[in-house]
Amino acid sequence: MANAKILAAKEQAVAEVTEKFKASASTIIADYRGLNVAQVTQLRKTLREAGIEFVVLKNSLARRASANAELGLDEYLTGPTAIAFSKDDLVAPAKILTEFAKKNDQLSVKGGVVEGRVVGYDQIKALAELPSRDGLLSMLLSVLQAPVRNFALAVKAVAEKKEAEGQA
Repeated sequence: MANAKILAAKEQAVAEVTEKFKASASTIIADYRGLNVAQVTQLRKTLREAGIEFVVLKNSLARRASANAELGLDEYLTGPTAIAFSKDDLVAPAKILTEFAKKNDQLSVKGGVVEGRVVGYDQIKALAELPSRDGLLSMLLSVLQAPVRNFALAVKAVAEKKEAEGQA
């Protein structure tokens, strides 16, 4: 009877993690070996503030969930494993974890999944170097405003020229 309950609980846990893999826009796998409690707490706080879920999972559970989600992450699921799941922002987890890893040598980013595609450390590092979503939107807005601003300046210059000609 107890074995059936344990098995059901494990199946439920695998199903939940599978759903997280499927629902995440970006998932980053990291090795946290050597971090102290204060460092892990700070990392969790930073990730939580960005809307990112950070969990430590048994590799066997994570392997089953990644297989169910048809991702094949076995090469990254070795040693102590922590996984950051982000439903909305592709860049934030990569940016936060790589910045934290620069300051804390004990944390190492292994790999992950971005928009359903398995990626290695190099791709995650490249993703972390991109501007944030807000930064990209700001750049787009400034590009869209430039023609309108230039048109307004041209109209103003023409009006000033005609006004100067009218007074002369």
